[in-house]
Formats: sequence, structure tokens, C-alpha cells
Amino acid sequence: MLYNPTCDRAVILPCSFLSNVSTDNTQTTDPRVAIIVLTWNGKALTLDCLDSLRELDYHNVEIVTVDNASTDGTAEAVRERYGDSVTLIVNSENTGFSKGNNVGIEYALEKGADLVLLLNNDTTVSPVLVDGLVSAFRDAPDVGVAGPKIFYSSPPDRIWFAGGEVFLARGTTRHIGLREIDRGQYDEVRDVDYITGCALMARRQVFSRIGMLDPAYGAYFEDTDFCMRARRAGYRIVYTPAGKVWHRISASTGGQLGRRKIMRKLQSTFRFFGKYASPHHWLTLPFFFLSDVIRVLFMVLSGRIRDTTEAPNAGTTTKTGGHS
Repeated sequence: MLYNPTCDRAVILPCSFLSNVSTDNTQTTDPRVAIIVLTWNGKALTLDCLDSLRELDYHNVEIVTVDNASTDGTAEAVRERYGDSVTLIVNSENTGFSKGNNVGIEYALEKGADLVLLLNNDTTVSPVLVDGLVSAFRDAPDVGVAGPKIFYSSPPDRIWFAGGEVFLARGTTRHIGLREIDRGQYDEVRDVDYITGCALMARRQVFSRIGMLDPAYGAYFEDTDFCMRARRAGYRIVYTPAGKVWHRISASTGGQLGRRKIMRKLQSTFRFFGKYASPHHWLTLPFFFLSDVIRVLFMVLSGRIRDTTEAPNAGTTTKTGGHS
């Protein structure tokens, strides 16, 4: 079946909006949740992610996989394994992280989702993930965005993300709790500056008011920019430890370093802080930007950064304003 509101893309739709629950709204008071899983040539990772989503305790949910024109059989594998239980959107080309997710968001909003969860395909989730995130929005209409505690997949008790902070005067962001062993030190709900796009849930009203992810960012900072816009529109950004996610990324290196990746990250850094920094921040920002450039040059000369053949902004790994 073809679904084509704004761009050319083929879509295999499920039989109903919610693949595993009745569409009769009188039978449930739980908000409708759409989970968007973007993928590009990540078949094994995507299937593991979707397998974990099948174990969710929350039932008023639709799982949407957006395939960015994979050539490794991802779309066919998803269709074969899950059938109508997963909505499959196949883009005609690799549209990148922001545009790929926006395709899924647009579909979810058109189908009546109250909350949209963006989820990396290189993750697995706890069964209570959605319940935990939804709880952050209950009786709190000022909460616009929420995110869970995220761990490295190995070791599974080492934290990758427990909320994000932005330092405009220094031109930096950071993942709270990065590489710390979880001892319950981040087990309280609290307001933060941003939620990583690795696992980000937002109200439909937020998208209606501020728009979707900004594709002007070639890679990285799309999530931080989205949260900054939401905060400036009056919404709270909330971290909640109730739901848990495990992210398949190296705890020792933070992921592969490549020249393209570093350059895209620097470009997005300059774009983000150029957009949001106040005039007085520019008294210090140039010094921090210069130190970043020097650090990257040193890593290139020392061989710690390699050339890679990754496709630009493919959407298979986390694009975030903090650490990757």
C-alpha cells in the first residue's frame, strides 16, 4: 500500500492504527504511543530492537520502522518476521537522521498518536520502558519531552545517559552519568536541558507548536536543538529513570572515530551554539571552539581518528549533542 503525504516513499501499513490493541478508545485511557525506529543497513540490530519492543508491558502502542533505503535486506526481514504487527515505511532514498525520523513522526501524528517515542535501532529496551516514560507526562501538561536512563549494552550496568546538560558559555554539552556504574545515584525524576534522540518521547502538541527535527543539522545536535526549542516554547524537558534502554556502543571508546564523523560533529556544534548563544557567551566561546579544533587536529595527527566509509547522516547510530 502506498502512503505519500509529502514525499515519495513506500509504506506497508498494518490493518489498524494500533497493531496489538483495539482501536476503540472507550476500552483504554492510556495515551496512544507511536515508537519510531529508524534504520539504514542495520538488519541484525533492528531485529533485536524490535524483538525487545514486542515484550513491552504497554499495549496502546504502534511500532513504526522507517527504513532509509537499506540494501542489506532490512525492510524485507522486518516484513517477514513481524508482518502487520509492525508498520514499515520504506524511504526511496537515504534521507538522513532528521528527515527519516520526521517521516515516521508525520505518519504517527496523522494516525492520532498522543506521544511519539524516537528510538535508536541499536538499542534494546526493558518491558516497562513506555510505562515509565508515559508516567512523566501524566498530570503534567507542561512536560513536553521525556527520556529514560540509558546504559551501555556491555557492561549493562554502566550508564550512557541520565539526562543532558548544555553549557552555552563553553560551547559544550554533556551526558550526565556518562560511564558511571549505576548505583541508584540517578534514580530521581528531574528537569534537564536535553534528552538524547537515542530514546526521546515527545507530546504531539510539541511537534504542532515547534515543528519536527531540524534537517539543517547534517548530523548531531538535532535532538538538543529540538529540546532547546521546546524549552523556549515553555515546555519542561524531563529525565525519568523508570524506563531503561541498553545502547550498543563501546563503553571504552564511545564509538568509532572517523574524520567525517568528527567534522560533522564540529559543524553541528558551531551551528547549534551560533543559534543559541547570547552575545555575552561569545566572550568565551571562541576559546573553547579553538581548543576543540586543536584537539581534533592532534587526534588526526596521532592516528586516533581514521577515515571511514560511513554514509553521511545515515541514521543507524545515535546523533546527539552530547557523547556518542
